[in-house]
Amino acid sequence: MKRRSFCKAAVGLITASLPAALFAIPEKNEISADQMRAVYEEVKTPYKYGVILPQEEGEMVDCPNVFRYKNHWYMIYVRMRKNIGYEGRLAESSDLLHWKPVGTILSFRQKGWDAWQASPSAALVDHRWGGSGMIQPFNGKYWITYLGGEGKGYEPDPLKIGLAWTGDPSAAKEYERRPDPIMSPQDSDARWFEKTTLYKTNVIWDREKTLGMPFINFYNAKSVQGGKSTERIGLALSDDMIHWKRFGKDPLIDNGSGISGDPQIVRFGNLWIMFYFGAFWKPNAFDTFAVSLDLIHWRKWDGPHLVEPSEKWDHKFAHKPWVIKHEDIVYHFYNAVGSNGRCIALALSKKI
Repeated sequence: MKRRSFCKAAVGLITASLPAALFAIPEKNEISADQMRAVYEEVKTPYKYGVILPQEEGEMVDCPNVFRYKNHWYMIYVRMRKNIGYEGRLAESSDLLHWKPVGTILSFRQKGWDAWQASPSAALVDHRWGGSGMIQPFNGKYWITYLGGEGKGYEPDPLKIGLAWTGDPSAAKEYERRPDPIMSPQDSDARWFEKTTLYKTNVIWDREKTLGMPFINFYNAKSVQGGKSTERIGLALSDDMIHWKRFGKDPLIDNGSGISGDPQIVRFGNLWIMFYFGAFWKPNAFDTFAVSLDLIHWRKWDGPHLVEPSEKWDHKFAHKPWVIKHEDIVYHFYNAVGSNGRCIALALSKKI
């Protein structure tokens, strides 16, 4: 079978079971209420499985990113080390439920722009809903972006975005890092909403080049104006993973106050879905989503949250999503803050 025919057949298998509303052609290039509801019904995860990655040696863990490589699942995540800063970690699983930490992939460097902060995000993961979840190589390398900084403590400003790579994403060994950040609040093209700090990124490989370039970076960033700190979600583009150009003048997602952060982009039928978390513009911290036809204009979901505080282990915060569908089950990985400290938990679309 030719490559193009195989790809079309694979997409057909993945999308065959999706609700018809996801493929409807809306009037005036707008997302309909029916489409929003259909997405919610497809992605909702009302059954909380519990904590799957506890604190390590009493130290907080955070920010799950899940991908498949060969025959195993892997999770890139962050550990807050000795109250000094972030280090990048790797865990593995055979079933998405039981996880084993296997080592560190980004350690403290003790000097330079990323001396004491390195929080990784998996890049170029198959973003099709119900797809393979495989991490994809580009130029013979497997890539991550990471939040980096030279100050000690909990996310001290300013933070910038770095780039690193490996030849084997299943190995718990140090990634090779590009020496300088790829995006910074001090860049000449930094937008008004990102002048203080850049945070979490999700880089996808859009082979159709919807916005003119194959690599799209969705990120949340902070600005402080009049003493008020607000995080919003923006977008940048690249041809080579190294040189990035901001897209547009304004954020894609702006809820006016608090935090809109940690975006994850998924392709549903003819729609794009952005999972992200909200905090402080509504009570607590929670996961929600937005929907787009063109990656630029987004309709925000205003119905029930995908996950929110409800259990002893997440009674304070339930946020920072990574959502996949595998073998007809939706797995919603998130950061839980509660009785077990700061850890990583899982919610599901079905009881297991």
